[in-house]
Amino acid sequence: MVDMSLYAAFLVAALALCVTPGPDMMFIVAMGGRGGPAAGVMAAFGVACAMLVHTVAAALGLSALFHTLPTLYHVLRWVGAAYLLHLAVKAFRDRSVPSEGGDIGGGAGMRRAFWQGAVTNLLNPKVILFNVAFLPQFVDPSLGHVPGQLLLLGTTLVVMGFLWDGGVGLLAGRLGNTLRRSARVNRWMNIVSGTVFTGLAVRLAASPK
Repeated sequence: MVDMSLYAAFLVAALALCVTPGPDMMFIVAMGGRGGPAAGVMAAFGVACAMLVHTVAAALGLSALFHTLPTLYHVLRWVGAAYLLHLAVKAFRDRSVPSEGGDIGGGAGMRRAFWQGAVTNLLNPKVILFNVAFLPQFVDPSLGHVPGQLLLLGTTLVVMGFLWDGGVGLLAGRLGNTLRRSARVNRWMNIVSGTVFTGLAVRLAASPK
């Protein structure tokens, strides 16, 4: 269904994208640092699920709506920035102390990490436009089944991204657990996480294209 030479080139490009630090990776590191290893992995899983939604949207042509309805792009961008600022405020105000088990919040905390990762990615219109610009470069229309080719490429990118980001979240969580044994250090970790969320919000709001 795909041109294997194009697919090989795609794998190289996708690997380079996955290992390059970006907003999603920064978010996952911040989540792992605050919540522990499981929270970092669940945040990565949430991001991956959101990326899969973006992939399906690109395959169905829904992402092209941003080109015809630029207002929709800007609305989504500002909502995403507002959500990140909401997470930043929660981090700055957090005074909780991690338990000996490591991860904050137990099952509820894991679900929260998943949904925060998913919502943050879903509300970033730049991810949708990226899929529209990046994935078609590795599609061969002469083979037919263009939506299927886009879906295969996007799913491959999602799996590669989760494997890498999940590992990053796990390591960030373990390091965070070590550092957060002190209440004072735990407070500074929350401040760092809040600063990261604020920076991501500003970055999303300040770059309209």
